[in-house]
Amino acid sequence: MEIWWQDEARIGQKNGLVRQWARRGTRPRQPADQRYKSAYLFGAICPARGKGAALALPYVDTEAMQLHIDEISRHVADGAHAVLLLDRAGWHTTANLDIPDNITPIFLPSRAPELNPVENIWQYLRSNWLSNRVFDTYEVIIDAACDAWLKLLDSPQVITSIGMRQCAYVDQSS
Repeated sequence: MEIWWQDEARIGQKNGLVRQWARRGTRPRQPADQRYKSAYLFGAICPARGKGAALALPYVDTEAMQLHIDEISRHVADGAHAVLLLDRAGWHTTANLDIPDNITPIFLPSRAPELNPVENIWQYLRSNWLSNRVFDTYEVIIDAACDAWLKLLDSPQVITSIGMRQCAYVDQSS
């Protein structure tokens, strides 16, 4: 059995600023963009295997979620069954999703993002590759999201480190 965690993140022009180191007494410049183009990175991780599956899409809805569930299903190890932990977004809980046979969804409690380690994956991607940038076009946003995700996949130990939450794996064997 594999445990997978899933979530979505908005990436785009109306970006948030993050903390950065600066010499005392200086005020570092940070770019800010007031435009509103964005994309959504649907991401899932399997911390025990250091693997991930993601899609960068222009919207969040049931159709997009179906595409992502199908993508996760393709990344589940041959012969394995995955438990997919999700929040309770409407596009996660709809009966219109066709869940593959190798996945069983389990829903996290409402309004508890701290239980999902993928929230920390988004923080890691933003602090390392996506923050303090101005994206000129939608295509640049997609390229940046995909590039950040591929860099994450190149570091399976980071996925494992961020994803292996003590509270989520008490008395569990991988």
